[in-house]
Amino acid sequence: MSQTQKVIEMKGITKMFGDFKANDNIHLEVRKGEIHALLGENGAGKSTLMNILSGLLEPTSGEIKVNGETVSIDSPDTANRLGIGMVHQHFMLVDKFTVTENIMLGKEKHRFGFIDQKDAEKDVQKLSDQYGLSVDPKARIESITVGMQQRAEILKTLYRGADILIFDEPTGVLTPQEIEELMGIMKKLVSEGKSIILITHKLDEIKQVADRCTVIRRGKSIDTVDVQTTSQQELADMMVGRSVSFKVEKGASQPKEPVLSIKDLVVKEARGYDAVKGINLEVKAGEVLGIAGVDGNGQSELIQAITGLAKVDSGTITLDGKDITNMKPRKITETGLGHIPEDRQKFGLILPMTLEENMTLQSYYHEPFSKNGFLQHKEIKQYSKKLIEEFDVRTTSEEAPAASLSGGNQQKAIIAREIDRDPSLLIAAQPTRGLDVGAIEYIHKRLIEQRDNGKAVMLMSYELDEIMNVSDRIAVMYDGNIIAIVNADETSEKELGLLMAGVSPDRVQEELSGSNGKERQTVAKSK
Repeated sequence: MSQTQKVIEMKGITKMFGDFKANDNIHLEVRKGEIHALLGENGAGKSTLMNILSGLLEPTSGEIKVNGETVSIDSPDTANRLGIGMVHQHFMLVDKFTVTENIMLGKEKHRFGFIDQKDAEKDVQKLSDQYGLSVDPKARIESITVGMQQRAEILKTLYRGADILIFDEPTGVLTPQEIEELMGIMKKLVSEGKSIILITHKLDEIKQVADRCTVIRRGKSIDTVDVQTTSQQELADMMVGRSVSFKVEKGASQPKEPVLSIKDLVVKEARGYDAVKGINLEVKAGEVLGIAGVDGNGQSELIQAITGLAKVDSGTITLDGKDITNMKPRKITETGLGHIPEDRQKFGLILPMTLEENMTLQSYYHEPFSKNGFLQHKEIKQYSKKLIEEFDVRTTSEEAPAASLSGGNQQKAIIAREIDRDPSLLIAAQPTRGLDVGAIEYIHKRLIEQRDNGKAVMLMSYELDEIMNVSDRIAVMYDGNIIAIVNADETSEKELGLLMAGVSPDRVQEELSGSNGKERQTVAKSK
């Protein structure tokens, strides 16, 4: 078969939701044996387009061809029969089932009237070996890592005979090592004749694995380009429609008095083990303190304890001079805390409620939103419209349910609500996860604005670039401890990487001085 054979042709695809055009006359062509990136801002219409291709939605108008034949894809089953499979951003797996049970669900093999699970396990093992997925067919989903769960999703599409795989934001929940492994798996898949459509915001990933890239902006297709001959800056500018800066513009911080003080803090995780082990920490007015570390080293439990979402076992947390240890979340927010949570859907929004209701979740019981015990809907609507416009939240209406927004726009809604409350301490946990480069640039600016307005900001992120770009000081967590605190303008990715791996500050300095002949003083020693 020709390398330029078109396996997918989507021509003039338009999708209306009422008066709203999610897709507006979009064109997309995917060739056999290529990784084709689909790039666009949050709410640009990428997921809608792929939901049409995978049979979850039907287009209002337009034509789809698969391997040169015009088709009508009216359900996921039809898409499967045409060789199209989708690896969803939020996995479609049953926790209590094994990998094989999940993969064969709805496609069970029978022998003498009984489900033949052993034969299915052999088929799954064969596919796993063929594509280098290294998945145990007998493992229960609840007992394997997120990266392995994603591989189970990939196997599910392959088991159903998919030759065209759609990956929807596949790296959002993966560790750096798992991302590297996934990139290798994708290359292996196309080397075996599969074709991949990759929906992602991450330009470095597009440069790493994609052959071509189609850019979508506000529901319209802008261009399809060759990735190797197009720079990340050009891709970003096409996506946003203006020049985007990757560097956070900021002056030197002017730290003042501590806003948050943590002393000897111990917090247990769900199984009863110490997740935070007696740490001491301060965040000052006028600074951004970054919390760096590999996922699972106590960062989440630390933030949950500060915000009242987890019980403090011992130690104290003081905000603006007030002891907030084990206070209720509402009391803590009223003391002066803003919280952009790590899990926006679990802790940030009530998805069935409207956007305007979510915008006032923290303040609906105060004037002007409430008067004499009654909600003032006109005030709530006006306030929500103002935030939607100011923070560029893409939505059909302030009355739309939060669940109808794209993940990135859900995040922008939370950030709008929390920043507008003007808290003295803003905790931002993974604030740009799933956001496009334009939105990331905007959020970083807002965090720096908070700092420059004399507020304290705590930033927790697994993205080293983000930690180094936005933070003034960086506290590195390892195994529930703060192993060191360093100044952002005096450290390097290599130093942070060693600290995150649990290497003591003294040993880090030995390694760094050995490799570049320079000694640099670590700001704080092990706690």
